Amino acid sequence: MGEVVLPRRMFLWCMAVIYLTAFVSLYVQIPGLYGNEGLLPARWQLRYSGKPLVEQLLSSPTLLWLGPRLGLDTHTAMELLCLIGAALSLAATLVEAFRDSVVFFCLWVLYLSMYEVGQVFLYFQWDNLLLETGFLCILVAPLTLIRGSRGVREHDRVTFWLTRWLLFRLMFASGVVKLTSRCPTWWGLTALTYHYETQCIPTPLAWFAHQLPVCWQKLSVVGAFVIEIAVPFLFFSPLRRLRLGAFYLQVLLQVFIILSGNYNFFNLLTVTLCLSLLDDRHVYFWLRKAYKTDNGNDDSKLWSWLCYLLELVVWALLIVGTIICFDLQLDTAKKGISSRTAFTYHQFNLFLKTVTIPCIWIGVLSLTWEMVTSLFRCACVSGFFKRFWGTVQWTVFAGAAASMFAVSLVPFTFIEYDSNSRLWPGVRQAYEMVDRYQVVNSYGLFRRMTGVGGRPEVVIEGSSDGVTWTEIEFMYKPGNLSAPPPVLTPHQPRLDWQMWFAALGPNTQSPWFTSLMYRLLQGKRDVVELIQSDVSQYPFHQQPPAYLRAHRYRYWFTESKADGSFPERWWRRVYDEEFYPIVHLGNSFLEGMLNQYGLKDKSPPRRLSNTTVAQAVRWVRSQVRGVPAHTLIWTLIACSATFCLLQGLRHKNKDAEKPSDAHKATATDRTENAADGSSSDHHEKSDEQQADEEDDKEADSEDEVEEEGEEENEVDDDEEDEDEERIEKR
Repeated sequence: MGEVVLPRRMFLWCMAVIYLTAFVSLYVQIPGLYGNEGLLPARWQLRYSGKPLVEQLLSSPTLLWLGPRLGLDTHTAMELLCLIGAALSLAATLVEAFRDSVVFFCLWVLYLSMYEVGQVFLYFQWDNLLLETGFLCILVAPLTLIRGSRGVREHDRVTFWLTRWLLFRLMFASGVVKLTSRCPTWWGLTALTYHYETQCIPTPLAWFAHQLPVCWQKLSVVGAFVIEIAVPFLFFSPLRRLRLGAFYLQVLLQVFIILSGNYNFFNLLTVTLCLSLLDDRHVYFWLRKAYKTDNGNDDSKLWSWLCYLLELVVWALLIVGTIICFDLQLDTAKKGISSRTAFTYHQFNLFLKTVTIPCIWIGVLSLTWEMVTSLFRCACVSGFFKRFWGTVQWTVFAGAAASMFAVSLVPFTFIEYDSNSRLWPGVRQAYEMVDRYQVVNSYGLFRRMTGVGGRPEVVIEGSSDGVTWTEIEFMYKPGNLSAPPPVLTPHQPRLDWQMWFAALGPNTQSPWFTSLMYRLLQGKRDVVELIQSDVSQYPFHQQPPAYLRAHRYRYWFTESKADGSFPERWWRRVYDEEFYPIVHLGNSFLEGMLNQYGLKDKSPPRRLSNTTVAQAVRWVRSQVRGVPAHTLIWTLIACSATFCLLQGLRHKNKDAEKPSDAHKATATDRTENAADGSSSDHHEKSDEQQADEEDDKEADSEDEVEEEGEEENEVDDDEEDEDEERIEKR
């Protein structure tokens, strides 16, 4: 694989942006979710028992234990940590020097602190993925703030390889669990005929995707299986064009998901991981710049043709395998392509048992190759001390990479029990030690397709008299039949997401829902802002409702009209059943549920802290109150991207001016030399003329002497001829 300097820098910049998104998105929702009057107050998770700080951190690794020592309550400390994380990630986005290993360590610790007290609202796979990727950033990023240099290190390719391994685990497991779950929609290739309308928060484009013919929906499922199960093996191919093809296929899948669904920063994080498949040469191709290599001779034509042939064979096998496994055939009657799953669950299990261990060995060989090549680079460094220091760094980071790879095998093999049982016991023990820190995790999204009989949706209704009921409309989740689906990526409204999960079962499976009803009856503004950031849009903003109830409905997307025109409404619904009975403050059922789940705070109201830090945190909250979270996030991202773009253009102009300045300096030197040497040139020319005249004179005299000598020789020759004639006559 070629150099990875530019993809690594792009990866770190994207991670800074994603951290910024995650912290800002969570910060906006902290008062309603974890405040002292929120749904699940975070202070309930921290029991101050008088133990030493070290023991508290070991029991629950969160910086919120430091709140009382700073004179802050848990709510204010949580907001402070989020603001610090947002500020650090914004600095890392704008200034490359802050994309440092120390900064990323701080960001990881801050988000882990939120995760530890986040409870059900933070227990999503993308939160785990962010923590694992963020931990890898600590190894990938340079030590700029300490070492003072952002130069390329010989072990960078080893640590950056870990992101490629994480991408492989994520995509391969996501494809495998869809089939191991035995979900009939995935096995029947009909999952996407339900997915677009039953996902948590669809986008407007999801309505149009839902209208596609069934044959296209089934082909989309086939494509998803190929991209998630087969293509990830190309991540470790020694041929770069195969890796680039795998990169574009993965990005294509993520773009389709982003366009059809609001999955916060998850898909952006997956695309960021895909950058590990690139090299500097391809990034230069994007920038339309010539890529200079150290090797002067290009590969031979024979080798190039062999590579092309091998790549064609791989893609051909992939296409043929897809046709065979899913029985793809042209259907002339329906003018489409028919498809079905041509293998059984038992056959797929055999395949999974066959490939799981080889997947591990592929990872071992790939990582070993990166380690060996990096060690060779260390050996080629000039200078003893540089070579020694580079070798020490390689030893440390190679050992860290090998340890991370070994520990990750435990969650990776969760997809196949026999392979997991064959792992070395020491690896499982190491995994148990680091499991609480979310360093490595298991993944598998959309295991089963929900809402096959219609999308279940909980609708809360309020009343002031118990007779006239008004629906409480959420800002993002479906409710109003005429309201279009929103576009809010990369923000995640965590209450709306949990409302989607709550609708899948009875209210007893979601204890926090009782707390929601209780806080709405109390009229708590922080909780109301989770439903509507503009409180004036909340139907009971002037006075809390006296009664509340909740019903479950079944929602479907509307269909386009026969003439091809669009319907007036986006949704249609049918009443299903009662989800939560009519309750009011003091209601026996409500009080019983609150006591059963421990949701009623019996402690006296806590006094707000008046320290300078607490006042500053409250002032920041007052400035952003009422602003929609997705608007705030996109404003920060747009401003940061604009600043980085202008900074890049300025550096480009400076680089362009350097050659012209050098050319001008050279021309000036030439003119000065010419001016200084003009008089001396004149004297030199006169001296040269005098020397030439003297040379000419000397040459003329020599010629005269030679002519005289020749004449004398001719006279002597004549005399000799006459003497010879006389002798002959005698």
